[in-house]
Order: sequence, then structure tokens, then C-alpha cells
Amino acid sequence: MSKDDKNRATAAAILPLVGGAENVISVAHCMTRLRLGLRDRSLVQDDALKALPAVMGVVEDDTYQIVLGPGTVARVTPEFEALIAAAPKPEPSGAPGAEELAAQGAALKEARKQKNATPFKLFLRRIANIFVPLIPALIGCGIIAGLNGLLVNLGWLPGVTPALAAMASGFMALIAVFVGYNTAKEFGGTAILGGAVAAIIVFPGVAKIDAFGQTLSPGQGGVLGALGAAVLAVYVEKWCRRWVPESLDVLVTPTLTVLISGLVTIFGLMFVAGEISTAIGEAADWLLANAGAGAGFLLGGLFLPLVMLGLHQALIPIHTTLIEQQGYTVLLPILAMAGAGQVGAAMAVYLKLPRNGSIRRTIKSALPAGFLGVGEPLIYGVSLPLGRPFITACVGGAFGGGFIGLFSMLGDKVGSTAIGPSGWALFPLLDGNDGLGSTIAIYGGGLLVGYLAGFVATYFWGFSRELLEEFNVDTEKAAETAGAPAPDAVTSSGGEDPAPTARPEPAKV
Repeated sequence: MSKDDKNRATAAAILPLVGGAENVISVAHCMTRLRLGLRDRSLVQDDALKALPAVMGVVEDDTYQIVLGPGTVARVTPEFEALIAAAPKPEPSGAPGAEELAAQGAALKEARKQKNATPFKLFLRRIANIFVPLIPALIGCGIIAGLNGLLVNLGWLPGVTPALAAMASGFMALIAVFVGYNTAKEFGGTAILGGAVAAIIVFPGVAKIDAFGQTLSPGQGGVLGALGAAVLAVYVEKWCRRWVPESLDVLVTPTLTVLISGLVTIFGLMFVAGEISTAIGEAADWLLANAGAGAGFLLGGLFLPLVMLGLHQALIPIHTTLIEQQGYTVLLPILAMAGAGQVGAAMAVYLKLPRNGSIRRTIKSALPAGFLGVGEPLIYGVSLPLGRPFITACVGGAFGGGFIGLFSMLGDKVGSTAIGPSGWALFPLLDGNDGLGSTIAIYGGGLLVGYLAGFVATYFWGFSRELLEEFNVDTEKAAETAGAPAPDAVTSSGGEDPAPTARPEPAKV
């Protein structure tokens, strides 16, 4: 079977299990997940979906999210969309109760959405929606930048390296424009006006302008300034839509939006956002230089809980600001150690439960993805349902983060030129201040420490006697005795699904 056929088969297998084409309202994808807006959540067959070979797990947030893994999701999504487009449209139904059923499904969906719709989490979700679409370009340009640096250091292909430098730097030079475009789109304004206002920040001509007693510099304020400028543009545009006569709207509204927002950006936001951006960079450098080991220990250990609460999204603008300022973010390699602790914990669980065939199969199938930084299957299928192993996985992440933080204190900074990947997938994006070889060695050492600490903590302290007695059983034999198929996932002592779909955003570690 070709790859296209395999992706088409995966899409075809998923569609009926989510209620068919009629039940799908919207389709989108991020780095690892197919995100579906559904008409009626009750039509979804969760267990059957989880049993599909290509599905690593399911998560329910504001959309129903099917974890397929990086690369796969980008290929399955268009096949899924094509199947929906080709599905026959139903004839209008006059059956009694149809409207009531649809209304009931919509009400259930809204109730689940409101449960996690706190103002702060909604704000963080919007921030993620602005920056997550930029990640593929950040990754691609980051890898090209690393390749270019390697060629320059080796003195190879001198005629090609300037072209690679242009490819790597072009996107970063204009990232403020993309942030402005996405921000206006996310906040309900005209996307191109948000991009137009944000473009002021990177225009070389701002170097001729004095504001707050100093000459502005192109790029001052960076992505934070672009975000603020685009939000302001949205509010100005909405104000104009209310007050400008319809006959003049096409001329007056875009003009006033760019004029007012542009003036505030030039004579206010660029300076303020520039000061904030500088402070973020200086704070990160100071923290790692003076308290690197402790800071790394805390960051590495707390990242998985932050992800479970959805608070990790607040770090996205900080990562982007550091990449814009320094060429890499020093925080991501530390946070990536949470994934290393998770892998080590999973290997310990594998050894501690030699009789539980279903958990061991889950671990064997999920470990390769875990090494590459995709942690959802291990988190939701193994450590979190078991309880203690999730905590000991955090311990592993803490020691790995402390290891990298310690070297930052010693003057060897490790950074990533892009956000998104972690685990082994982060190696091509590494950069630092002491040569690529040293940077790779420190990051690799941190992964090994995280694996080992997560393994040791889980093996010796991850199981109480009661937990071990409950789960170290022959699941296949128990299922045969009960006359039911063997379970494919961890279950709690109460027999409930360990990875319910109504969980917060899972970790990309």
C-alpha cells in the first residue's frame, strides 16, 4: 500500500467513527492532531477510534482532537476533507425529533466548551492560535539556519551559504507581519489590515523617526509590538464600522485603521514593546546565568503540569521573542526535558508490570514517538492514569532541566532556533554560544539524565504496593475469564477510562 493509500485509508476509517460527514462542522490540524468541530458529540465512538493503528489518542477541548502524530496529520487531513466534500448531502428530513436532537447535541457541546472557557484560558488559546500556525516556518527556517552555520564553519560551499542565509532569515525578518495578520484574524478584524499595521515595525524607514527622545530601529518591539498593534487595529476597525456611513466605509475605514493604529504603534507601542522584549531577554539570561540549575530544575519539573492546565501557551510569545532577539530560545531545551522524564518513567513502568500485556503493548508502540518528542500517548495512556508515574516523570524532567541549567550557569547556553519539536527531533534545531558540538553534547546529556532520573524515580517510588498488585496482572487471561476482550489501555480502580476525552491540551514534549 502506498503512503497516499495508507493516509486515505486512515481518513476513511476515522470518518464513520466520528459520526460521518454530516456530523463534522469544521476540520483543521496542528502539528500532531486532527481537530474536528462536531455537531453531536454523542455520535463519536471513542473506543473504536483509539483502537485504530494510526490513532495515538483522543483529546477533547474546544474541538475534538485525534492525535495522529507529526507528519501523518498533515497528510491525513486533506484526505479527510476530500471524503467530507465527496459525501452525499442528505435530503431535508421531516422526521419528528430531528431538530430537538440537533439542539440537544449543540447544548452538550456548549456545556463542555463553557466548562474550560475561563477568560484567562480563552486568552491563552487565542495566543496559541496566533503563533502555532507559524511553527512549520520556524522549524524549516531554523533547520536551514543550522545547516548554513555548519557549512560556514566548515568552509564548504561558499557560493551557496549566502542563499541559505537568505532563506533562513527572510521569514524571521518579516515575522511581525505574519503575527499581525494572524492576530487581526483571531480577534475578528480584517487580517490584511493587521498585517499592514504590523509591517510598520519592520519597515527600514522607521529609522528616520524619533520617539521618546530616541531614534526608532526597524524591528523594535518585535512580535509583541506586532501583536499589540494588530489588536489595536481590530478595535479601531470595529469602531469605524459602527460610525462610518456604509457609502464611505470602503475608503474611510481602512484608512483610519492604518492611520490611527500606525501612529500609536510608531509613537508608543514600538518603544514600550521594545523595552518589554529587551527585559524578557535580559531576564532569561540573568536567570540562567545566576540560578540556572535551580531554574532548570523547576522549569523542567513543572512543565508537564503546566501543559495539563493549558498554561504552557503563555510561553509561546516568550520563545518567539527570544528567537527574534538572540537567534534561539534558551527555555525550550530545558522544557523539553519533561519529555525525557516521561520516556524514562514509561520504561520503568514496562519493567514493573511484566504481566500486564496491554500496558506493555501501549508503551512499546508509544516509545518511538516519545523519543521524538510526541508525549501524548505515554501521558494519557500510561503515566497520568497510573498517577504516581506522572509525578515521577516530572522528577525526571526536573533533573534533566537542572542539568542543562547548570551548564548555562557555567557559560554554555543551549538554545533552539524554533519552537515545536523536542526530544531527538530538537537536535537539528540546536544552537548555542559555545559551538555546535558542545551544544549537542549538553542537550544529549540532559536527555540521558532525564531518562535515567525518570526511570529510577518511577522504578523505586512510582508504585505503591496496592497499585502494583492492582495492575501487575495478566490482562489477557483476566479478560478471557470474564468473557470480554482484553483492554488496550490503563483503567483506574473504578474501571473508568483513564484518558477521558475532556482533558486539557496535552503536552508536545
